[in-house]
Amino acid sequence: MSLSHGQLLVHCIRVLDSYNSDTQSVEEHVNKYLKNNQIYDDSDQTFIVEVFSECVRYSNLMQVVLDGFYAKDGKKTLRSEQNLYTVVCYLALFRLDELGMAHFRKFVSSQDINRMYRFLNFFLDEKNLLTWIQDGWEKYYEHVFVETNMISSIQRWMPELQEMIGQMKDKIANRLKPKRKNLPTTGKVLQASQPSLHGYKIASGIPKLKKHKPVPKTLYSEPKEFSQIKKSKESNRRIAEERLMEASGIKFACANPAKSEKTIEILNNIVSEEEAKLEFERHRANPPPSFLSSASSRGSSVRRLTAEERSRLYSREVPIKMNTATILREGNLYRKKEAEEIKKWENLEAGAKDASDFLKWQTEMRQQDLEDELAEIERRRLQGKLSHEEAILARQDLIQENKQKVKSMKEETEKMMQDYLQKKFSEEKEMRQLVEDTMQGHKNAKEATKKLREYKRKIVQEVNEESKELMKQALEEAEEEMRRRMELIHQIRAMEAVPIIRQKFVDLTATSGHGLLSEMSIAELRERLSLFRIAEKETEEQRRDDILASKQAKDQMLLETLETISKHRLEQTKSAAVRFECKKKGLIPKKPEIKDSKLLELEKKLEERKAQRKREQEKLKVKALEESRWRELEMTQERAARLMGDGVMKSQSASRLASASAILAS
Repeated sequence: MSLSHGQLLVHCIRVLDSYNSDTQSVEEHVNKYLKNNQIYDDSDQTFIVEVFSECVRYSNLMQVVLDGFYAKDGKKTLRSEQNLYTVVCYLALFRLDELGMAHFRKFVSSQDINRMYRFLNFFLDEKNLLTWIQDGWEKYYEHVFVETNMISSIQRWMPELQEMIGQMKDKIANRLKPKRKNLPTTGKVLQASQPSLHGYKIASGIPKLKKHKPVPKTLYSEPKEFSQIKKSKESNRRIAEERLMEASGIKFACANPAKSEKTIEILNNIVSEEEAKLEFERHRANPPPSFLSSASSRGSSVRRLTAEERSRLYSREVPIKMNTATILREGNLYRKKEAEEIKKWENLEAGAKDASDFLKWQTEMRQQDLEDELAEIERRRLQGKLSHEEAILARQDLIQENKQKVKSMKEETEKMMQDYLQKKFSEEKEMRQLVEDTMQGHKNAKEATKKLREYKRKIVQEVNEESKELMKQALEEAEEEMRRRMELIHQIRAMEAVPIIRQKFVDLTATSGHGLLSEMSIAELRERLSLFRIAEKETEEQRRDDILASKQAKDQMLLETLETISKHRLEQTKSAAVRFECKKKGLIPKKPEIKDSKLLELEKKLEERKAQRKREQEKLKVKALEESRWRELEMTQERAARLMGDGVMKSQSASRLASASAILAS
């Protein structure tokens, strides 16, 4: 690293201060910052990039800690320093295993000691860390990730971190450790070593492992606090059961909150009157035509309108804007109608029959088809209802099957739990045997380590010899590569030294000489382009003349179609008035009735299924009520037996419990 710990921390804070997530990406912003500040060392660049990107990624986690810090201990700290606390929090959470305690101390000591002590004392407090901070982190990430990657790593380093916080506190309070006193050195008389007796030492005996300390008995016994808690729980439970039985005997008498029909009607009338006053901008419908309303009100006393007057009244139409498309469409429609009428009259003149009988038969058949279609629709509707009822019955059967499956599953799980406990017991036996075997194997561990060291020394010697040979080969290959490159450079420089003729002479009348059939010179190309432009202008003028002629013809045709449309409309208004008079005299056709034996059978089936479903539902309700009743009775009897067995229940509560169980049994 070329930068110190304090400089790296300052750069990380500045990168976070100048970052805007709305306008910049993470990678672009970091690269720009490194280039502007001229940070070229690879290790410094990787550290700054990793810290910045991870702080942006886990910004939600850091914000949980910072919000709590500023709300509690950091009320007097500046908001501009929050990126400093963000970086320190990230290093403590995610990079402490990688950096180690020594580097983390240097990062912390490079900043103001009062700020760092205030933040770390708040953040590393286990009351804060393991309660609301952990709950806040689990809103964004899963419980397993928070527990393994964050909480467990910081708890491993908690003793060293608490020691560091204690040192910071002592430094702030000016508590210094007492210095060691430098005592003067005292000389000693040199004693000549006695000659050693050369000989072999006789081993006193084979060294044995020390006996392990026995496990304390308190490990297998519960502490006193647990027994006290159990006693208090049991006493509280008994008191609660007595109160419950007292409350169950006294029923609440509540008033009927439902309102009568008369009061509901009066309230609805009041609400409708108030809402009617507030309808300022409601939609107002147009009144009916004057001639129709007057005629209907007066009845037979009013004189009848003539055909001309009626046609004049019905010819009053709303003016519609007629564009070319509507004119052409309507004209084409009337033209087709005229052609059909002419063809019909020509056929009659030629001796064709009248189609009135056929049309009558056609209307009868259509009416019959309509009745069949309505019967089919009714049949489908009834079949749908029938299938719905059958589906409800099938669902009830499936619920009962599922209950039986659940019972079988519970029995299987109990068997599996027994198998699992037996398996666990056998595994514990195997583990004990393995521990005994390992204790015996420790005796021969020293000889094995000596052999392993000798084997490693031999491997290291062989690897050193092979690496020397490989280094020699690599140097020879590098020298050959350098020679080859130098020769290539000399050749390229010789080729660059040769002079090049850069002038080009252009002949506009000559071709390029590629040997193609369509090949031409530049002068010929220019001539052909000028001729093509002249021809293009002539065709453009011809097109303009054709467009003007077509427009005039179209206008004439539109005028003719408008005349035909006006004639046809006048005829249609007259026929509409006549039809209106006929409708007044005629009767309204009744809706066809559907009579089919299959439909009646389906209706009967549907009613039977509904009755069957209701019967089964009533049976299920009765069964559920009986089961709940018996369950409550069993629970009350169990509580009474438990309380009588404990000998704590009073005579009054026992009598109330017995009366309640008798009521439930009846």
